[in-house]
Amino acid sequence: MTEFATIAIGTRRSDGRVSETTRDDAAVDDAANGAASSPHPKSRTVGRRAIRSRPTINDVAAVAGVSRGTVSRVLNGGHYVSPAALASVSRAMLQTGYVVNRSARSLVTKRSGCVAFVLAEPQERLFEDPNFNVLIRAATHALAQRDVNLTLMIAGDPEDRARVVRYLQSDHVDGVLLVSTHSGDAVMSELQRAGVPIVACGKPLGYEDTIPYVAADDRGGARDMTRYLQGLGRRRIATITGPLDMPGGLERLEGYCDVIGRKVRRELIANGDYSFESGERAMSTLLDNNPDIDAVFAASDVMAAGALATLRRRGIAVPGDVAVAGFDDSRIAVTTDPQLTTMRQPLDDIAAHMVELLLEIIDSGEDVKSSTFPTTLVKRASA
Repeated sequence: MTEFATIAIGTRRSDGRVSETTRDDAAVDDAANGAASSPHPKSRTVGRRAIRSRPTINDVAAVAGVSRGTVSRVLNGGHYVSPAALASVSRAMLQTGYVVNRSARSLVTKRSGCVAFVLAEPQERLFEDPNFNVLIRAATHALAQRDVNLTLMIAGDPEDRARVVRYLQSDHVDGVLLVSTHSGDAVMSELQRAGVPIVACGKPLGYEDTIPYVAADDRGGARDMTRYLQGLGRRRIATITGPLDMPGGLERLEGYCDVIGRKVRRELIANGDYSFESGERAMSTLLDNNPDIDAVFAASDVMAAGALATLRRRGIAVPGDVAVAGFDDSRIAVTTDPQLTTMRQPLDDIAAHMVELLLEIIDSGEDVKSSTFPTTLVKRASA
């Protein structure tokens, strides 16, 4: 019978954590694959049956013509490995069918190899707002480059938030990408207390100095859009805000007021919640209170599309009577009639940088600097 070596990869303490024991990386890789350390095992015998063994790091090294250590370095990020050796090991892994057992490896590394994308919105908003799909796609792509998985979690009400926090505090993920945060959201404080690495999308109101974030320049973009509308000769410019307990809603209103003035008439401001229906309602309110408005800046493309629907029902020409502008440059901006003038925020770049910062925190445990990306004016037929 083939003799198998015993490899200690970690012991479970009473508090549920893993105490790491002394081991080399190659041994860890074999242990994580549930394999023996004897060279090139092909099969083992149980009774009279020959059972095929799973391929090990030794098999990969033999096929690639490199050392165990080289294969181990490839599996642990490819540091200090030549391009030729990396290519050889990659081919050998495909040829042998070698797959790392993530569950076993996590006992040693104390890493799950997974990051949570936490959306602090009701479930229906995931499908209504095209920005979330862009962020998820871009984050998934960026994490795939590091062989890290993404788990989507919805925290739209108190019950959901409590469930999400319990899950995240239980070491199921290595960190959190927190999206669409609201002021006073308990998720932020509870995850901070638990020491869970977090990077937020947009400024986390009330936590700007303690939770790193990646954001678009919401205030600057709103200023640029309002000035652009003024440059078109529009003098009665109204705005439809986003939720004022969210960074985008608050800062886009601030940018509008920077240009119009702090004493702007309250009748020129209507509140929305980033939904199409709220854009429709807000536009109706603005027209009822200000029949002479000649432009409206909505804090999202979805709300701007709702405003266009209301203007169309009332027989008001766009942009002839009222110019309409949005914010985001989401896919809805090119599906409206007329197409929307808007402020583009680089969501792909924002998501990729969020992943970069989060993985840096996970790897080093050190603080990182928040980042703000510039926005770009995109001119179309609505203004």
